[in-house]
Amino acid sequence: MTQRPQAVATLKIDAAHVRVWEYRFAPGAETGWHRHGHDYVVVPMLDGELLLEEPGGSSRTAALRAHEPYTRPAGVEHNVVNANAYEFAFLEVELLR
Repeated sequence: MTQRPQAVATLKIDAAHVRVWEYRFAPGAETGWHRHGHDYVVVPMLDGELLLEEPGGSSRTAALRAHEPYTRPAGVEHNVVNANAYEFAFLEVELLR
C-alpha cells in the first residue's frame, strides 16, 4: 500500500475561545485519522472535492466551494483526503467554548 503525503496544518490563531488552523493538501494528501474534540467550522479557500474516509470503512466525496463555510459538531471522526489534481486548502475554526 502506498502511503499518502500528509496535509500541512498551520496554527493561525490560538485563543481561549477559538483556534484557527490553515490546512494545505498536495494532490492526494491526507490529514490522517482524527476525532474532533470541539464543534468546528470549515471555510474552503478554493473550489474542490475532498474524500472523507469514515469509521467502518465507508467513504464519501464532498464538493466544497470557495468561501462557503459549513459546520460540524464535536465527535466527528474521519480521514480527509484531497481528491483534486491540484493543491487544496481550507481554514478550520474550532469553537473552544
